Amino acid sequence: MVHNFSAGPCILPQEVLQKASESVKDFNGIGLSLIEISHRSKPFIEVMDNARGLVKELLNVPDTHEVLFLQGGASLGFYTAAFNFLKENGKGAYHDSGTWSSKAIKEAKLLGNVDIVASGKENGYTELMLDYSIPSDADFFHFTSNNTIYGAQWQTLPTSKCPLICDMSSDIFSREINVSDFALIYAGAQKNMGPAGTVLYIVEKELLGKTGRNIPSYLDLSVHIDKDSMFNTPPVFAIYTSMLMLEWLKDLGGVKAIEKINNQKAELLYNEIDENPLFKGYAHVNSRSKMNVTFTLTDASFQAKFDEMWSKANINGIKGHRSVGGYRASIYNALPLSSVQALVNVMKELATVTA
Repeated sequence: MVHNFSAGPCILPQEVLQKASESVKDFNGIGLSLIEISHRSKPFIEVMDNARGLVKELLNVPDTHEVLFLQGGASLGFYTAAFNFLKENGKGAYHDSGTWSSKAIKEAKLLGNVDIVASGKENGYTELMLDYSIPSDADFFHFTSNNTIYGAQWQTLPTSKCPLICDMSSDIFSREINVSDFALIYAGAQKNMGPAGTVLYIVEKELLGKTGRNIPSYLDLSVHIDKDSMFNTPPVFAIYTSMLMLEWLKDLGGVKAIEKINNQKAELLYNEIDENPLFKGYAHVNSRSKMNVTFTLTDASFQAKFDEMWSKANINGIKGHRSVGGYRASIYNALPLSSVQALVNVMKELATVTA
């Protein structure tokens, strides 16, 4: 067994991979592949409807919001969010917690004024800066719920009278949230929900169309709502596999059940990091991510030995991001507790052989 800690594309359950692979050869016994049938055909419309319905069910999405599966990932979402909520001559408030929020800020600045209310750049994004205030004239407040690179996550999601926009790419479906608190949630599938190729949007319908802007059709969320998320040819395989992943999550007991498991995985790994003198966590304790655990060796001379040991243990994908270094264990929904235990065992063994 390979223990897959890849930061994205994410690990998927074997049963999901099996069903997805079968669909490429023969989709539901119709004699045609999923990737060659019309997206307007009844079989795929059922997939789209089921995928959107599962999102609504698993996250308790209220009737005030609509669910869309689009393309472009969160990278296009940065611009799409601003286009749909930043008014002409308005201002967006942004929280800078790392690479992805910085990219969102960059895109928003192409459209108008941006107020960065807090930034962790000076401390290497090791800690979320929570001493901030949202300007009363801000059109919205944007934040990234979890930073995959630095391993920092909002432990408690903010609430505000100001419309909230959140990039939840790497922790969507990992814990319970109150969707009604948000004007917009967007999330690339490839971090915790499915394969690369689609991005989920959950948007409060009544807040759209108020910017005074002429929005390009594909970037206008109202257009996609009117077309039931089928304005253009959708990424059929990515949506279908995401649907399978959501069905797997539902069968497991839903978001509440997976949150409990995720807490167990994070506790197991962080306990070892804190107790083992050879390792040190990168993110501040009050900002530690339960999806991306970042850590370093306290003695770099043990790197070659540690790398050899985890490789022999069939552990994959724990090299840290090139901008940070060290190690990063992404413990997304589909990663079993046994894989975390396998990594912890190697860490314990390293302490023994180097003593």
